[in-house]
Amino acid sequence: MDLPRFPDFVPIRLADREAIQARLSAYRPEVSELSFTNLFIWQEHYGIQWSVSGEHLLVICTAGGSRCHALPPVGPPGRAAVCRELLEYLRAERKAEDPQIERADARLSQELAGHPDFAIEPVRDHFDYLYLRKELVELAGKKYHGKRNHIAQFERRHTWRYESLDDKRAAACRELALHWCQIKRCEEDQGLSGESRAVETALLHIGSLDLRCGSILLDGRVAAFCLGEMLTPDTAVVHIEKADPDIPGLYPLINREFCRRAVPDATFVNREQDLGEEGLRRAKLSYHPVRLVEKFRIRLSLGIRA
Repeated sequence: MDLPRFPDFVPIRLADREAIQARLSAYRPEVSELSFTNLFIWQEHYGIQWSVSGEHLLVICTAGGSRCHALPPVGPPGRAAVCRELLEYLRAERKAEDPQIERADARLSQELAGHPDFAIEPVRDHFDYLYLRKELVELAGKKYHGKRNHIAQFERRHTWRYESLDDKRAAACRELALHWCQIKRCEEDQGLSGESRAVETALLHIGSLDLRCGSILLDGRVAAFCLGEMLTPDTAVVHIEKADPDIPGLYPLINREFCRRAVPDATFVNREQDLGEEGLRRAKLSYHPVRLVEKFRIRLSLGIRA
């Protein structure tokens, strides 16, 4: 296929999956953003487009207008030149007031450390939470007592079963996602509204995206579901997890069962970031991550920005 060549960028299509995923897989990313699924399902919200410059995959997010930004260039080391070129392109061609590379991983940060052209800062709100799959499945020991108790209380009240998802079950998941959004008033929140569209896109393309999917059924209806994939050979990433907010205990149950049944080949599970939401941060920390995957913001240095 003909690839878009920098400075030409194009929207992401399903037909681009092989070309993009091959470059991402070769890079073996740690950060959750660098998967084809993530880029594809969020492209409407962020205005995601892609291009290729030499050996590097380039991704920009255009929806912010003058606040548009790029994701880290994906490819072999020696990325200083392509990073500067990309940031200058955002400023000159996309009219970005303060061009930035967001969600850069530690590898890129270390490559550029000390380089006079760049200012680099960690962004805690973007750090991914990385867990041992074994711990999420077994929920053993005192630190997981609360999770086990929530599941036990749920099981005393309900009879449930776990099922993987197909296109037919995906339609039921869309109904649950709509119910969740009505309760959470997604239409009043730009972020939740964008997430709703991302969930819909993922559910419409489960087969094409090769997702790992699981659901919890109560009385024949979907009460919770989870969508993820293998980010690298030893790490799964959970992109979407939804449960009926009126039924306590569903979230720890779908988390446990998805990790047990859908990603048995994973050593680690990346459950993405908290975006600075305190409630979400407490929830993610309560599962005791083995570590946080750092992400960085990269700008042109002050002298170049002027």
